[in-house]
Amino acid sequence: MNQHLRPDPVPFIDIAAQRQRLGSQIDDAVARVLTHCQFINGPEVTQLEAQLAAYCGAKHVIACASGTDALLMVLMAKGIGPGDAVLVPSFTFCATGEVVALTGATPVLVDVEDQAFNIDPESLKRGIATARKLNLKPKAVIPVDLFGQSADHDAIAAIAKAEGLFILDDAAQSFGATYNGRKLGALADATATSFFPAKPLGCFGDGGAIFTDDAELANTLRSIRVHGQGSDKYDNVRIGLTARLDTMQAAILIEKLKIFDDEIAARNRVADRYARELGNVVAVPKLLPGRTSVWAQYTIRLPKGSREAFAAHLMAQGVPTAIYYPKSLHQQTAYKHYPVADGGLPVSESLSEDVISLPMHPYLDEATQDRIIKAVRSALPA
Repeated sequence: MNQHLRPDPVPFIDIAAQRQRLGSQIDDAVARVLTHCQFINGPEVTQLEAQLAAYCGAKHVIACASGTDALLMVLMAKGIGPGDAVLVPSFTFCATGEVVALTGATPVLVDVEDQAFNIDPESLKRGIATARKLNLKPKAVIPVDLFGQSADHDAIAAIAKAEGLFILDDAAQSFGATYNGRKLGALADATATSFFPAKPLGCFGDGGAIFTDDAELANTLRSIRVHGQGSDKYDNVRIGLTARLDTMQAAILIEKLKIFDDEIAARNRVADRYARELGNVVAVPKLLPGRTSVWAQYTIRLPKGSREAFAAHLMAQGVPTAIYYPKSLHQQTAYKHYPVADGGLPVSESLSEDVISLPMHPYLDEATQDRIIKAVRSALPA
């Protein structure tokens, strides 16, 4: 009878192990909020903002309700709207393009490079030319630091400066990573991140933050976060949102931030071991020069046409997988009518056919890593 039982599944992301580690620290943090009852804009929100600013070196941090709100608020603050073009990589989560469409502007979809899956500077240049051909005004670019590794911010900054573009960095998956020794959050005109529970720094619900050195932009964002209010909450000076971070989530994030660097180091140990043990049987992700990763995902590339069988083989061994992303934005129903950069998006299309992600979190012990590695190697010819 036992021979028919599947092995216990490996957690893809193990939030429960982290919860166990933090134990009473989380309970006590939540209890403090329940005691003071300042559930909206309580003292923990301001405290978290200060700690996040100190962590990454940004002058201003505006905590908000989600990573999507973080992106949207910045576009609203910059007055992006109809007739404007915002350059967005197609191989990303839909929120990167969604926020552009919500403002009435046009997302112009560009390709990514095939090593770290981040925005391709050459395709970005072509996308800007495409936008102008369509009589759109290129106003901003949203590079994404995908799966935990930074995009090429020097190349992007050079293009943006030449073309007069605002840079909104989508660091939803990569807060804590560095580019040439500097932490993400202090590299772009504005940076957005997400505290969704599955992110490397995640809360127990939705949450996000915006980082900027621009004091005027920060003030506008604080207004947008609360319905566009001015000096009086019933005198709203602009159109805004309800985009506040709950005090409870801020309290939880303060505790998680204390172990964040330790967890990043653990993620890197897992990634290094995966690379050593799997690099000769499959295309493993590469860290590009001058970059570190927080390994929000560990994404490998499979031979074309083998993904379905590979996932089924691993699932039979109790090893879950996930596909980020089976369709690039320009292939999705809601986005396929938006313009793409001249030359097309061949890398994005290829990645959507052959990427798959393995379990990745700081609490993968060596025995579990061995099990995952064995399952992957047995699914692929050496």
